[in-house]
Amino acid sequence: MGSANASTVGPNPKPITTATMTHASHVSNTTAQNSNAATKHHHIWLVTGPAGCGKSTVAAHLSEALGFPYLEGDEYHPKANIDKMASGVPLTDSDRWDWLTVLREASLKKLAEGADGVVLTCSALKRKYRDVIRVAPYYSHDVILHFVYLHAPEDVLIQRVGARKGHYMGASMVHSQFSILEPPTAEETDVISIDVSSTMEEVQREALDKVLQKMDEDAQS
Repeated sequence: MGSANASTVGPNPKPITTATMTHASHVSNTTAQNSNAATKHHHIWLVTGPAGCGKSTVAAHLSEALGFPYLEGDEYHPKANIDKMASGVPLTDSDRWDWLTVLREASLKKLAEGADGVVLTCSALKRKYRDVIRVAPYYSHDVILHFVYLHAPEDVLIQRVGARKGHYMGASMVHSQFSILEPPTAEETDVISIDVSSTMEEVQREALDKVLQKMDEDAQS
């Protein structure tokens, strides 16, 4: 991801550890755990957006702060999908349906196993892709699903992805994803939107603050 320094959304992000969290993040973590204890719901937080937006980094931060298991959506792609993307061939809708269903079922399985919530990453570029995951609460009525939509200008994300090493998602795929991207509309009220053009510290803080606020609202409903 370009020549970004350690404070920005960097290439091929790694999960955040407690050793790298700031004092402010530690305070947010305590607040998150208290919020979890108060809620009567189970949550699926789907971190979404095109390649290069920092989904993995933000999701790992939310997972640690909230104490929820983290599912990396890319790890659930079948080999055929990965081979296509590595060759610069965009995935079709038919390539995605089974993958999206698997992600939904994997999230529900984690909740059934006792997790209070799940943090999931998935590009979910189109409204109909997001709608596949939105079916989850129909299977379990105490489940609430929200999206954390990460976005930035296309040229920013192309620069960031172009600097990644050893990742199958090439810079050309960013343009391909933007060509089919359907940003969430105002009527998609289950979406939190965050501009990731700022530093990673700011993005993480905003994401966690908005997630905690929404969970508090859900707990009162």
